[in-house]
Amino acid sequence: MSNRIDNINVVSQDLLPTPAEVKRALPLSTKAEDAVIANRGAVRRILNREDPRLFVVMGPCSIHDLEAAREYADKLSRLSEQVSDTLLLIMRVYFEKPRTTIGWKGLINDPYLDDSFHIEKGLYMARELLIHLTDLGLPTATEALDPIMPQYISDLITWTTIGARTSESQTHREMASGLSTAVGFKNGTDGTLNVAINALQSVSHPHHFLGINQDGQCAVFHTRGNNYGHIVLRGGGGQHNYDSVSVRTCEKELQKAGLPVNIVVDCSHGNSNKDPKLQPLVADNCVCQVVEGNQSIVGLMLESNLHWGNQPLAKNPSQLKYGVSITDACIDWPTTEQVILSAHDKLQGHLKKRDMPS
Repeated sequence: MSNRIDNINVVSQDLLPTPAEVKRALPLSTKAEDAVIANRGAVRRILNREDPRLFVVMGPCSIHDLEAAREYADKLSRLSEQVSDTLLLIMRVYFEKPRTTIGWKGLINDPYLDDSFHIEKGLYMARELLIHLTDLGLPTATEALDPIMPQYISDLITWTTIGARTSESQTHREMASGLSTAVGFKNGTDGTLNVAINALQSVSHPHHFLGINQDGQCAVFHTRGNNYGHIVLRGGGGQHNYDSVSVRTCEKELQKAGLPVNIVVDCSHGNSNKDPKLQPLVADNCVCQVVEGNQSIVGLMLESNLHWGNQPLAKNPSQLKYGVSITDACIDWPTTEQVILSAHDKLQGHLKKRDMPS
């Protein structure tokens, strides 16, 4: 067809391997499949109030160094064993980064951190890391941003979030209605709840939408709806919303909408004013609410890395400091360990008081 009409602003097109091809190259082992099923079941039981524990989604703001991610995972796996009676630890493995304007879009889009955009390489790198983590038995969490990406990696994911910028997107609500994981919808960037609550009502219903199947063909997907959607409070609009008053307000809005009263609190972003020093305080406040009788908080999110803070993306990626975020600032591993062990100690003997179905 005439190029005077089509693709006027498209420079080139590169074919990607199909999801089936990537999965054949990097298959899911039976051991890993069993781990994913068990971990997803654990999250569902927490949301169903059949398990009184909290789940904690924790890890780097974004994955940019596979070696550092594996080291973090090893530490997380050992810590998880120590606190498993009170907390289900889920590793945050974010490969896609939404951008308000421009910037690095994540490991899948730009795996070599140099604007070369070898997405085909990023897909394999992301899946290889997820297989390693799952073989360790670790639950994994990610943000679903590109609507075709779940076809490549979702079989290795325990928990999914839809970010504040995309909770209002019809495309992402439809996609989430078909995901096989529990899905957390963040409140809007302005801090209001209505966008996330509308999303939760939408995602619980069947949808029909366009996507690609495992063979890379365009297809119409028909979903039954996702019954494990829940809200994630992340603050916004210059205000936090993790305190007991904000949580109670959220509970009332969920009840009014006829939705399960399940709340996850993101200790970063607006709730910490993006200051990592405040994340431990937010986490402790939420744990204390649970100890004092709160029934609605089921999980927490932490931005955590091997080392403190963040760093700009260097022109030469080899000059980057090891284990330091190149996106949002994170708490370091010693602080992370302290936060988790403190929460574990405080929750001992209190979780059995949480409402469980008879």
